Amino acid sequence: MAQLRAPADEQRQHEALHGEKNIPAAAGSAGESNKKARAGLCGVLRERKVVDLARAKRRLVEVPYTATLAHTANALLAAGVSAVAVAAPPGHWIGAGGSMILESDPATGAVRKHYIGMVNMLDILAHIAEASDDADADDEAEVDLHRRMAVPVSSVIGHSLEGLTLWTLHPNTSVLDCMETFSKGVHRALVPLESSAENVVAVELVESAPGYKMLTQMDVVRFLRAHGAELRGVLSRTVRDLGAVNGAVFAVAGGARVIDAIKAMRAASLTAVPVVDAADADDTEILQDGKGKKAIETFSATDLRDCPVARLQPWLGISVMEFKRKVAEYRASSNKPVGVPGADDATDTGVVPVAEDADTPAALAAIAAEEEQHNDEQQQQTLVTCSPESTLGEAIEAAATRHVHRLWVVDEEGLLRGVVSLTDVLRAVREAALGEDRELHTIVSS
Repeated sequence: MAQLRAPADEQRQHEALHGEKNIPAAAGSAGESNKKARAGLCGVLRERKVVDLARAKRRLVEVPYTATLAHTANALLAAGVSAVAVAAPPGHWIGAGGSMILESDPATGAVRKHYIGMVNMLDILAHIAEASDDADADDEAEVDLHRRMAVPVSSVIGHSLEGLTLWTLHPNTSVLDCMETFSKGVHRALVPLESSAENVVAVELVESAPGYKMLTQMDVVRFLRAHGAELRGVLSRTVRDLGAVNGAVFAVAGGARVIDAIKAMRAASLTAVPVVDAADADDTEILQDGKGKKAIETFSATDLRDCPVARLQPWLGISVMEFKRKVAEYRASSNKPVGVPGADDATDTGVVPVAEDADTPAALAAIAAEEEQHNDEQQQQTLVTCSPESTLGEAIEAAATRHVHRLWVVDEEGLLRGVVSLTDVLRAVREAALGEDRELHTIVSS
């Protein structure tokens, strides 16, 4: 596990919680210069701490290391999350990336459990994809799948790239520093509400705390949305101008078998792909260049999470579009909202956008409670797209309100031109913030 740390700074922590800037009057012109240097986009992102975003999140969703994959998949479905922490007794495991992330008793300090890794749907899909090449051919394939789903969850940690390292962020890490990690493709990180480490500025592999919360890319994106007035400069720029559009977009044909799509996504470490019209699809390739093709749907790890384990086997051999239809019918018949309170599903969050006093824990908790009413079933009905000329604010609004991790970029004719992921959004905002900060310091020092 890798851990990012930020220097402890009581005054900056106070400012992040209360939105105040306490600069002594005696500081004179130096204080005014500091105000200018701390102003702007970078100042907003530096002064806010990840603990403020994490505090309103619900209790960490976890499974024991002995849980089977079937039980883990059912836990993901029941909780409406796309990843769970895996907990084991202390002293018997080396955590992902050599980490030692421990939960301790708040009264005695005695270690109660060791988080040895994180398992998401891609890890489970990667394991499934190693099954027989002909998933619907005979009973042997079915037996093989049941056997694979009966293995302990600890055996699949690290099957996806993100699972190779378990990330933690010190509570006092600024949102800006958090964005550096999330802009490199890390989707989520553990945040201890209390940390035993102080003034740590290097990567750490050891942490012991009474409890943790999960912070995700979507939490940070919703923070940006909540502070739209302060960040209007960057949010008013287009995704093309900010370089947030990734021109490489891989797709699958609607007629492709689910098992084949899973294998292709696993090989490319993709958690979602657009489904393209059969008329545009290349029948010779499962995963194909989607650029210039008409997208009609999205096929994602969340779709498979929403498929009950008991029905997964017979559905692996059907087409992607038929699978989407069956999952939608199952959702409707079960009458169960996919999203649950504080869920970190395909986009994950317990923190939602608010207005001016959004930074206070009470405000975050109140809005998180409102978010609990969200029903993700309705949000996955329609393809979510943007154009190259959409503003970053519009992209953030669409991602946050539609609860998706990516927007497919289409032209005037509705043909695919790229994708804007939350990773791209956070990278673009961070780069813009740092660029603006350099300009402000140049002005102040001149």
